[in-house]
Amino acid sequence: MAPAIPDKMKAAAFDRFGGPEVLGIKTVPVPTCGDDEILIRVEAAGVAVWDPVEREGEMAGMMEGGPRFPYVPGTDGAGEVISVGRNVRRFKEGDRVYAMAFLSPKGGFYAEFAVVKEKHAARIPRGMKVEQAATLAADGITALQGLEDHLRLQAGQRLLIFGASGGVGHIALQLARRLGARVLAVASGEDGVELARRLGAEAVVEGHHGDVEKACRDFAPDGLDAALVLACNDRCQSVLKKHVRQGGRIAHPNGVEPPPQGPEVIAYDGVPRQSTLERLNELIEAGPFHLEIGRVYAMEEAARAQKEVLQHHLGKLALRIH
Repeated sequence: MAPAIPDKMKAAAFDRFGGPEVLGIKTVPVPTCGDDEILIRVEAAGVAVWDPVEREGEMAGMMEGGPRFPYVPGTDGAGEVISVGRNVRRFKEGDRVYAMAFLSPKGGFYAEFAVVKEKHAARIPRGMKVEQAATLAADGITALQGLEDHLRLQAGQRLLIFGASGGVGHIALQLARRLGARVLAVASGEDGVELARRLGAEAVVEGHHGDVEKACRDFAPDGLDAALVLACNDRCQSVLKKHVRQGGRIAHPNGVEPPPQGPEVIAYDGVPRQSTLERLNELIEAGPFHLEIGRVYAMEEAARAQKEVLQHHLGKLALRIH
């Protein structure tokens, strides 16, 4: 018998837009589950680099019907399905899932319970811990759609990843290798270089102090076939102009500043789709896969997590909820 669903829950939420100090623990209503939705008892939530931007109100214009307070952030998370809408067919109570709910009018994953569309959820991949799965949806979708939909990456191609030790980057590195591409990883810090090497990059260079130009010449003397740009600076712009071959493609998620320039540049958003999540699981489960969690915070430490997500760290940060 399924546990009773409470009327109220704890959440890290805010009553107004502002700095980290507006984010605190509040008691809020448990969201209701629509016909095409599932209710998840959240075990862990991802902390994204855009969460502070959302908290400051810079995304208010993108929110369906405008912002509603108290506002519960959190784009992705993972846990157990405890209720399903009457039209839901892919999940049942007791299933363990990860999911995405970007700017959801019903609130995000910094809470004990969250509601998402059935099509925006997937079962947790085999062997993956819940804290890892909680951080997978948004960055995994962004990585995979960048590689397959926009770069149209093929086996044997030479790919440059700028920002390879971050959330999207370290996932993209592994997916690209699984697709048969050869990867030159530009990572941040010696710890980032070590991570990228451990995850299978054929060549790695430190992005702030290393000789990225030489690394590109050595790795792809005839030019790079593709570049996925997840962080950009003046050195990045120079490298892209010189080393992506004629006919090569450059892709970057919207929000990368400054936007990269080069022969063919594609800006895109990671869009949650059932097909992408299923393909992501297929690739992840095809062999050993590592999701790097730099740190797990208590829900009560959400404000601190949002400060530290803007500082140097490897992979992803997470909140432990239940």
